[in-house]
Amino acid sequence: MSGHSKWATIKRKKAATDAKRSRAFTKVLKEIGIAVAQGGPDPDSNPSLRMAISNGKGVNLPKENIERAIKKASDKDAAALNEVTYEGYAPDGVAIFLECTTDNINRTVSNVRSIFTRLGGTLGTNGSLEFMFDRKGVFTLPVNDLDEDDFTLEVIDAGAEDVAREGDVFIIYTSYEDFGRMQKKLEEMKIEVENAELHRIPNNTKQLELDASKKVIRMIDSFEEDEDVQNIFHNLEMTEDLVNELQ
Repeated sequence: MSGHSKWATIKRKKAATDAKRSRAFTKVLKEIGIAVAQGGPDPDSNPSLRMAISNGKGVNLPKENIERAIKKASDKDAAALNEVTYEGYAPDGVAIFLECTTDNINRTVSNVRSIFTRLGGTLGTNGSLEFMFDRKGVFTLPVNDLDEDDFTLEVIDAGAEDVAREGDVFIIYTSYEDFGRMQKKLEEMKIEVENAELHRIPNNTKQLELDASKKVIRMIDSFEEDEDVQNIFHNLEMTEDLVNELQ
């Protein structure tokens, strides 16, 4: 999973720019809206909302914005948000899986199809690529003063399948089923999680030449800029040359 953790770290670094920070805010606000709609506005009884609030803190979303989003989502007249997925291929057959949150599905599918077509890819049918990815829980948290060995052993006991250190953060991977268990464990340890999400980890990755890889990254970046796209997963091999080019 190291290639996937490298991509997560790159996205984290890129999010430091103002434009990317604004995009991160929008993503978390939608995450809060979905969580409130599905489980209510009380974070004490809604673990999905607790996770969304934690993710908001991780991107420095102001507290008043979080509170405003919860209040807005609690309004019975709030616009309904739908969660939809799209699958397709980037250039050279790299698989792309998109998770979207939208109040207008027609707009979203039109934008998604346009990006695939414009950048040399193909939008596929739903379910055509899902088998290529495993759903995993992914937690990103700062190293701070944690003892790496002790911390690793403790989270493995709580269900972690893998723990990777990438610079100043730990990235924990769990099975889909153990996601809630790990969230609860980290809360008990009083560890402030920077980000916690369900990811789709590719079963196999595809390695391309650097120039071809950059074309795929250009498509991924275009999806990142679409406000309806919440998460983007792919099976491009993040080679050292590509990682160095993107940092």
